Amino acid sequence: METGVGKTYTYIKTMYELNKHYGWSKFIIVVPSIAIREGVYKSFQVTQEHFAEEYGKKVRFFIYNSAQLTEIDRFASDNSINAMIINAQAFNAKGKDARRIYMKLDEFRSRRPIDMIAKTNPILIIDEPQSVEGKQTKKNLAEFHPLMTLRYSATHKSDSIYNMVYRLDAMEAYNKRLVKKIAVKGISETGSTATESYVYLESINFSKKDPTATIQFDIKGKSGIRKVNRIVGIGYNLYDHSGQMEEYKDGFVVKMIDGREDSVSFLNGIKLYVGDVIGKVDENQLRRIQIRETILSHIQRERQLFYKGIKVLSLFFIDEVAKYKQYDAAGQPVNGIYAQMFEEEYADITNTMQREIGDDEYIKYLQKIAPSATHAGYFSVDKKGHMIDSKVGRKESTTDDIDAYDLIMKNKELLLDRNPDKSPVRFIFSHSALREGWDNPNVFQICTLKQSSSEVRKRQEVGRGLRLCVNQDGERMDANVLGKDVHNVNVLTVIASESYDSFAKGLQSEIAESITDRPRAVTAELFMDKVVTDSDGGELIIDRDMAYAIQYDLIVNQYIDKKGNLMDKYYEDKKNGSIRVAEEAADFTADVIKIIDSVYDSRVILPENARSSNVELTVEEEKLAKPEFQALWAKINAKSVYVVDFDTEELVQKAIAALDSKLRVSKIYFKVETGVMERILLRKQKVPCHLCRCV
Repeated sequence: METGVGKTYTYIKTMYELNKHYGWSKFIIVVPSIAIREGVYKSFQVTQEHFAEEYGKKVRFFIYNSAQLTEIDRFASDNSINAMIINAQAFNAKGKDARRIYMKLDEFRSRRPIDMIAKTNPILIIDEPQSVEGKQTKKNLAEFHPLMTLRYSATHKSDSIYNMVYRLDAMEAYNKRLVKKIAVKGISETGSTATESYVYLESINFSKKDPTATIQFDIKGKSGIRKVNRIVGIGYNLYDHSGQMEEYKDGFVVKMIDGREDSVSFLNGIKLYVGDVIGKVDENQLRRIQIRETILSHIQRERQLFYKGIKVLSLFFIDEVAKYKQYDAAGQPVNGIYAQMFEEEYADITNTMQREIGDDEYIKYLQKIAPSATHAGYFSVDKKGHMIDSKVGRKESTTDDIDAYDLIMKNKELLLDRNPDKSPVRFIFSHSALREGWDNPNVFQICTLKQSSSEVRKRQEVGRGLRLCVNQDGERMDANVLGKDVHNVNVLTVIASESYDSFAKGLQSEIAESITDRPRAVTAELFMDKVVTDSDGGELIIDRDMAYAIQYDLIVNQYIDKKGNLMDKYYEDKKNGSIRVAEEAADFTADVIKIIDSVYDSRVILPENARSSNVELTVEEEKLAKPEFQALWAKINAKSVYVVDFDTEELVQKAIAALDSKLRVSKIYFKVETGVMERILLRKQKVPCHLCRCV
């Protein structure tokens, strides 16, 4: 099951169903880390009433703790549904305390906890088995004497797929609109002859007049050189506006701003596309650009969803706490370099917005939140309450320090509160190791402020933000609520320290690796022996002739090429509801489309370029106030409601009477013509009709 589609919900429901149909009541959920353990526990809490309404009973759930052995007794003796949540380290790690589950304990009447559990023959549910089931763990799991083992994961190892009973992979999850759409903001360094001239093209701006561009460059002031953001037009000279810095003397005059391809050209021949940066770029400057781009994306998304009652969160992953928070000699907290960058860029962006937009409800919302109050760090803390780097084992990808997870999970609902007085935090800085424990549904931006490595895969980076968002009332904004608009609201933007093309190809490659059991082409064999159903419930098994007929028509209609690759026209007609298949299978079109959609096509889940749509719709108030528009509006703004109530019996009687009195049926006449061919002329002759004697 793909990340973010409700895996925990699914196996909790499975537990209830197994209890309902077979009476099984002992379940153990084995998880790889404390992060996931806390997330599972939270899911049990928030879904308890929901399942109680559906099944008329509640599950008793608890986290295994070797110091609370009475829970084991209750688990073994209670007849109701019981679920024990345990992380693998509790029975797998070395150390005396971690192995208490195998010991005869005096406080447990000289019994071993594992023996009590094993006597119940529980059903094991393995959450993320690829992270749990090592050689030693598999051996230790056998000690539980499970009745059966169910495994749930988005990334099963190829040698650990035993009996597949359900699959909801990345492609199907996207097709069913169960996860957010992914957009990417790429930032790429561009080589040029002017290697010492720093210029970053942030955006192209459209207005009533000519387009402008927002660029960042160096400026020389009284206190030294600093970087500034400026909105520029054609003819803007960076040399003049930088305090006449020599690095901009050679032709850094804006020659062209092209809104079609999002580019700016200078007189010296240098051409930059949005997201490109040239010149002296150290790592800190790249991180500053990422932070600024994250804030810009956040503000844009937040303005769109503000009136829908949806709070927007952004998540920064960093690899060192000191870059976010430090402590002075007196132990007082001070901003690290990333927090300092954030507050500077946030203040600059919001101040500019307030000047441009003016008085607005959203601007009032922003004015209530100080830059220092809208970001927070979620890290482990020491005994002094100081944030510290989490402890990560050499072979582990997630920390085993519980402090950070407590902070995150306990504040999960609070973070979703839109009241700025209660919850001003909208930007979260967290340790990169927490990527598998963070699952707040309202994360709309993810930015990784660290060097990429082969250990951190792109699917892991985006996984924390794939869940569909919720509104202020906790209502999930899915297709049932939003319909086809679900992917206009639910968009996850990844701010990457690489080009869009590079990130998109890398993500697609990883998704393709995980989807190994889907066909790669539309062939006749794909349809053979498939059972399809028409709208009336009639079933048909597709034979060889029909399969080839379907394939032939797909090629003729330009839905696939000769190699079976899906073409753009298929997706266009599918969107419009005008798919045509072979005549023989026309009654089964819906099922034929389902079969075609089972084929893996990387374009289905291709991340969109977040910079490809830079046109923002605005209302021109002065035009709304024009007399011509007001006159038109006065004619079209009225709404009428008609309610019609018929007396069925009266309607029938009046219809019969009207037909009897007014129905006139014309007489039928026949016309018979004969002709005689004389040379090339045709002569016609009228003759009497034998039916009515007319001529």
